[in-house]
Amino acid sequence: MIARLLDGVPKRALVLLGLLLAFLLVAPLFVGNYILSVLILVLYFAYTGQAWNVMMGFAGQLSLGHSLYVGLGAYTAAALYVHFGIGPWVGVWIAIIISMAAGLVIGFLAFRFGIGGVYFALLTIAFAEFTRVGFDHFMWVNGSGGFFLPVTQYSMNDPLNLRGSPMMFYYILLAITVLAFIFCRWLLTGRIGYYWLAIREEPEAAQTLGINIFRYKMIAVAISSGMTALSGVFFAFYYNNLFPEQIFSMNRSIELILGPIIGGVGSLFGPILGAFVLTALAEALNDIMVALGYELPGVKLLFYGFCLLAVVMWLPNGIWPPLRKWLKLEDRS
Repeated sequence: MIARLLDGVPKRALVLLGLLLAFLLVAPLFVGNYILSVLILVLYFAYTGQAWNVMMGFAGQLSLGHSLYVGLGAYTAAALYVHFGIGPWVGVWIAIIISMAAGLVIGFLAFRFGIGGVYFALLTIAFAEFTRVGFDHFMWVNGSGGFFLPVTQYSMNDPLNLRGSPMMFYYILLAITVLAFIFCRWLLTGRIGYYWLAIREEPEAAQTLGINIFRYKMIAVAISSGMTALSGVFFAFYYNNLFPEQIFSMNRSIELILGPIIGGVGSLFGPILGAFVLTALAEALNDIMVALGYELPGVKLLFYGFCLLAVVMWLPNGIWPPLRKWLKLEDRS
């Protein structure tokens, strides 16, 4: 398995990857709480971007409603914890199953009846909005009034119940992101990765070769929605509050996909690079504006729009492909 993961990866890439991982491991020891919160955001968007990339980047199915899976994962694990005392590491499996079931329903309706492209994207938005309206009136989780997890002062971290300091959340999220990266690499280098590539590039040719397009699209939807549900569980226990307007919103779906689009859709490093660029630079820009005495509430959205415009105009495949060429990394991913 290790040989398969490392197949075709140049030594230079392994060295740079090791340096990045070493930086992420020691960074919390030397930074303050604010920078730590930014790093948590970076990892969160890197992970969710990787999850979205499975559906769009690998299998070529555009989803603009991934906030649906974040919200279902978050509400499921939080409700199980608050109402029944079920810990998040047990609740996460139920959250994943529910999110995967929702994704499979959407995928079945779309792929069985030949809905693709923009219409598939619109279908995902419709389901996310429908669920948001439903949760607005779902009083078991307090509807639009918001659902809150109990917050108390802990003398030490409790990773089994995801209760503790931001540093604990950081290292858990780092571990999840690294595992997601390895898992996606494993998918890409296996038979399913090559089937997805064929379906994404030439679906008619893939079907002619005997690839079951419906089955492998459904597998991509299931994996992507399940992975995204895990990010929702982390979101619920890190922020301790959930509002339907916030977690199922279209804005959240857009936030999730900006990283991979800016970094490079379809590549393993694209979501990570995009998360670093967008989150870190947006926070830095916000700080600079505050330091200069200007408080502009929408400056981050303006920055996101500028980045998206710049990438569409000058780097249509994202930042990673030219950066990979400049670094002389010939990774097949």
